[in-house]
Amino acid sequence: MNILDQMKENARKLDKRIVLPEGSEARTLEAANEILDKGIARVILVGDPVEIKQLAAGKGLAHVEKATIVDPARHEKRELYVDLLMKAREGKGLTREAAADLVLNPLYLAVLMIKNGDADGEVAGARNATGDVLRPALQVVKTRPGISVVSGAFLLLTGKPEFGENGLIVCADCAVMPNPTAEELAQIAVSTASTARALAGIEPRVAMLSFSTKGSARHPLADKVIKATALAREMMPGLNIDGELQADAAIVPSVGESKAPGSPVAGRANVLVFPNLEVGNIAYKLVQRIAGAEAVGPVLQGMAAPINDLSRGCSVSDIVNLVAITANQASNSY
Repeated sequence: MNILDQMKENARKLDKRIVLPEGSEARTLEAANEILDKGIARVILVGDPVEIKQLAAGKGLAHVEKATIVDPARHEKRELYVDLLMKAREGKGLTREAAADLVLNPLYLAVLMIKNGDADGEVAGARNATGDVLRPALQVVKTRPGISVVSGAFLLLTGKPEFGENGLIVCADCAVMPNPTAEELAQIAVSTASTARALAGIEPRVAMLSFSTKGSARHPLADKVIKATALAREMMPGLNIDGELQADAAIVPSVGESKAPGSPVAGRANVLVFPNLEVGNIAYKLVQRIAGAEAVGPVLQGMAAPINDLSRGCSVSDIVNLVAITANQASNSY
């Protein structure tokens, strides 16, 4: 059983409520039908109930009838959510009239449902841009305690058991933060370690990557990684982390032993933290395309509750997979 199948199986046991605010989007409806058919999660669709039911019937999606459908225009908790939004945006100049209008927006309604405990997580982005998905999430759900940075992790399934954790490598940030400071990079490391535990069920061995290994090169960019490593250790005492390490020193045992003898991570890393988004995004795509690795993600991390963003070019299976991942993130281990 591969890791995605494991996460789907675990999601069935967790029985989480995942809200899909793009309820009338065709791929989202097809994914909801499959999710409900397989029991991966309880689904909340946001949108016009009549439109959703007509679309589902026209496509023969019989399992959509098991979903909870929430109409933004006629919702019994609408005033409660307006109050909740006013509180979340206190001091930001938001009027009650403007808040009432925002609650009609499915993306705001979805995060307010999570904030109020009416849903456990959200998956969106098939129809909306990343910024539109993240803005309400950051305003209402906000980030986890001690974390101010949202980042994007990928699970790289390399098919080569000699690397990472039986071929699995979790890497970040590959999707969100262009040029993190040392403090932000430390937060990304801690968040990615938590993601590795929650989603992959592995004990993280975190490598902070650079073009330098243990002082082999002197440069402010390497110094940033060294500082981030020290800060991450302070943030999460006991975390198995080391840096700065070059990529080969991080994942190849013989190179790790040569370049960083005595390191508890070098040559055995299963979590890779890139120094910036440019490096991370290029690296995972090269591994994906040239080495034929399967890249699962991006999985957004750092939020106080699991909220994940799809590509607008996503497939139905992408949505199903991300719902399973979100359900796993919503477990107590996240």
